[in-house]
Amino acid sequence: MNALGNFEVKLIPQPSEPDSGDTPARMLLDKTFHGDLEGTSKGQMLAASTDTKGSAGYVAIERFTGTLHGRSGTFVLQHTGIMKRGTPELSIIVVPDSGTGDLKGLAGNMTIDMADGKHAYTFEYTLGV
Repeated sequence: MNALGNFEVKLIPQPSEPDSGDTPARMLLDKTFHGDLEGTSKGQMLAASTDTKGSAGYVAIERFTGTLHGRSGTFVLQHTGIMKRGTPELSIIVVPDSGTGDLKGLAGNMTIDMADGKHAYTFEYTLGV
């Protein structure tokens, strides 16, 4: 099944070790989802850039709370992203067995599109035990 919609995200920088050149930046994520996913998520992200313009990487974990096509529950998403000289690669997957409530047995992956400063998602998923 597919779920479509958009979301707003706030990135909240967190204190980290004094920058030694390789220390990742740490941020809190605060998202609000609209569309087939209705709810919020909270998470944490680690990101690092390089001296090469357009090259960076990040990892993040976030817990969604709300509804998916009207089914209530929570689930966890894991992000792994890299940018190699301006070319992005992103993987966002549901952490296995993280679904609760009506979302127990949820599996899937998400893609994100950004245009004009706005975020849209496509969530491909299955529900089963």
